[in-house]
Formats: sequence, structure tokens, C-alpha cells
Amino acid sequence: MKNLRTIFLGILAASLLAACSDDDDSTIISPPVDTPSEASLLLESIRQDGGTPYDVDNPALTFTAAQNVFLPSVLGIDFRTDRSVVPAGPTARFPMFQGWETTPSGPRRSYYVITEASDRDMARELGVIFAPRMAASVGSGGVQNATWTDDGRLVFEGSVDFSPKRSLIAGPTSADGLLFGFPPAEVNPGAIADAAWSSYVVLPSGIVINAQVVANSTGIHDRIPHPDGNGPAQEDDLNNPNLATDQASVVMQLLDGWQDGKPYYFHIVTDTSDPGPATIELGVFAPRLAELPTFGLFPGGSMLPFSPTANGRTTNTDGDGVQGLNSASLSDRQVQDPTNTFPIDPRDERYAPMWDAHITEFTVAESERPILKSFEQVNDLLADGTLIPFRGNANPSPLANSLSDLLTATGAIINCPVITQPEGSVIGTQIGSPRNN
Repeated sequence: MKNLRTIFLGILAASLLAACSDDDDSTIISPPVDTPSEASLLLESIRQDGGTPYDVDNPALTFTAAQNVFLPSVLGIDFRTDRSVVPAGPTARFPMFQGWETTPSGPRRSYYVITEASDRDMARELGVIFAPRMAASVGSGGVQNATWTDDGRLVFEGSVDFSPKRSLIAGPTSADGLLFGFPPAEVNPGAIADAAWSSYVVLPSGIVINAQVVANSTGIHDRIPHPDGNGPAQEDDLNNPNLATDQASVVMQLLDGWQDGKPYYFHIVTDTSDPGPATIELGVFAPRLAELPTFGLFPGGSMLPFSPTANGRTTNTDGDGVQGLNSASLSDRQVQDPTNTFPIDPRDERYAPMWDAHITEFTVAESERPILKSFEQVNDLLADGTLIPFRGNANPSPLANSLSDLLTATGAIINCPVITQPEGSVIGTQIGSPRNN
């Protein structure tokens, strides 16, 4: 009698000979698999789709300490930040996988990227970030399970609709004059997930991956920039060259941030549990993420706290730029990031790609507001009253958060995988192949 591994290797061999099937030919199975085999299926799908799968023993790119890239499988990064030269700002090109979403009308082909895995071996094989704390999400209402097709493709339980058109109306000035622009008066996210969708995806092995759908027949993710970088025209155009299904790669726009006093904390926003940040940061509104454990806590649970500010500085007075959800709400699409403040980077195994927003609010005039560059600084300003927890936070009392005794949580969960945090000498350069051929 054949053993389990022999049986599965036979399934794998058959999958390598199979072309990508149409909806009616996609038979869903759930074979018992081990970590290397699941990684092999995913990497082989990249080859079948015309891309070059990541090879841990012979990577296409090697990165310097100054480039400080956390995702070794990335195909290229454009570090140019001058929007007068590059309207879309900094971008990264990612390997893109093909799979299936489950919809009321049947399976729908979709394209997704993977940025983290909860298992060290799988993370190494795929060239993604090892984030063991994601495993704490298993068994919660905040994840979705995935199965395999007989040709080695993932089938997700949920789906994403990219057809809505994003719009935002900035909020009015508060009675005391401290808040303006944020909270918005109206938000309409550019993409909406169904109730079953979560980008924390549990594989048949029990490993959790962070898989973000970036395109399907309804359109494309708003973080995929227009070819010339100029605004929202054709934002759901499946012919956008930044989405290359024949090369198994996708170009996505990076957001900036601050961590440990350092800028260029470049990340992508994929989906959020709240329509406000989904609209402001060009993500997918995915309400299921609100069920991830444990809200407002650290180091417990599967998320990390980070700190946006509601009313940061809107003018660049000292070269450090502007900051705040207000600045982002007042700006045009793809022009201004909130440049939020983050506590740790992905080299720390307490890292997780889901961030639990702890918004602050300045109590002083805009001319007196500094740029918030570290959690230490945020805590100091909370202690002296320059900052207070945002009045709109869902939880009025601080929770068991070892990073701050004074921050409170909003209730908004944002999926923003961190890609790189380069030194200033790297800004203005490009690495690898940051554009599709």
C-alpha cells in the first residue's frame, strides 16, 4: 500500500502537467500536505503562469543592508519618491499567484500576492516574511480556510468586488478648531469584500498565509497605479500593464511611515476592517478582519498596535513632510500618505501584518505639532498632554498593551505588510525589475 507522501507526490506530479483550468474543470480537493509540498505547489503555479518562481538557493535578487528589504521574493522596487518625476511615488513589483474565489454564481478566477507565512520553512521557501503570531488567528472568526484544486491552485471561501468607485469627502472643522478633514464626512471604498473574505488564509496544513487578492473579473486593487501614475482614470482596467497575468507579477504602490525615529517604512495597504481607512489608504473594505484576536492587546493575539494621528501637520515646514489622517483625507488620490507611526519591523518575530489602529489627536495648534517618528515620542507626548487618544476611538480606556499605557484602540484593523525600510542613500534608486516587461 502506498504511503501518504507517495500518494501526495503523485497528485503533485499530475498538477505540474495540468494547465490552468476553466471554472467548470476546477475540481476542489483537500489533500493532506506537508509544508514543502504546499510551498512547491504555489511556486510551481508561478512557473505555469509565465513567471519565475522564487528560488531560495539561487534568488534572482540580493539586497544590501542599506536597501533593507524584508520580502526577498520581491521582483523589483522603485525607491523614487519625487512625485514630480514619478507620479505614483515608490512602488514594488511582486510575484502574483492565480487561484479561485467562491461566489454565489460559482468559482471565479482571481490573482493574489503572498507577503507573510506563519511557518518558518514555508516563509523561507516562498521568500516571504516569517510572522508566527499569525497562527494565533486559527480557529477565530477572522480567518478564512482554503482548499486546493486538483491542478494545485488555492480556492478561497470568500471573494472581493473591485467594481465600486472610490470617493471621499473630507470632514468639516470641529468646534474647537483642532480637527479638520478627518474624520471624513463620507467614505466609499473602492473595493468591498464579502462576509467570508479574510486575507489571513488557513491552508489545509494549518499554516496561515497573508494572501491579498489584487484582481479578478470585477477589476483591480486601487494600490495598482495607473500606467502614468496620474489619478484614478481606468483604475479598474484589467489591461493595466502594472497587472501582468502573463508574467505572474503585479506592481503596487507603497506607503511611507515612521518607525524607531526613521522614515521610509514602506508598506502596502491591502484590506481593512473599516470603510474609513479602506478609502483613505486605497484598500479593500473587509469586515471579517474585525473578528481577529485579540483586539487592542499586545503581545497577545494576532495583530500589532500602530499609531496614526487624526490631525497631524499639513505643511512641510522642516523637510520631514506632512502627516496625519487629515492630510491624507484632504489630498488627491495617491498623493499623500498618512505616514503613520509603527513600533517594530518584520525582523522582530512579534511582528504581524495586521495592525490595530490606536489613533492620537494633537491638542496644540498646528504650528506646534511635530512629526511623530517613534512610539517612544508618542508616549512622551501623551504623557505631557500634547497628544490625547483620538476622541473617536471605540475603546475609551487603554487595554493591556505593552507598547503604551496611554494609547486606546479605534476598532479599525489594517492589513499593511511591510516591504522595506531603506537608508536615505537608497532613495531615488531602483532595484531589480520594478516594472513588468
